[in-house]
Amino acid sequence: MFRTLVKTDALVIDHQTYSVRYFEVRTLRGGRRYSAELVLAPDDRIILDDDSMTNLEAKTARLVPATVYSRLLAGRATAA
Repeated sequence: MFRTLVKTDALVIDHQTYSVRYFEVRTLRGGRRYSAELVLAPDDRIILDDDSMTNLEAKTARLVPATVYSRLLAGRATAA
């Protein structure tokens, strides 16, 4: 299965800009799945997926800031 890039976006969290790439994958049954990939650091990525692009964008806007803040609290500072 091959991923197709369908959209790129930028997410700003505490004056830091993170690039988000959205992909579409066709399932074996002909359905569609969407995934978002956000690179926090060269060795630190967040990957989310969903059945709809709208839900995935909402999930990304909600979960990525929480993930970034939790990593900062844990002492894993992110630098993009």
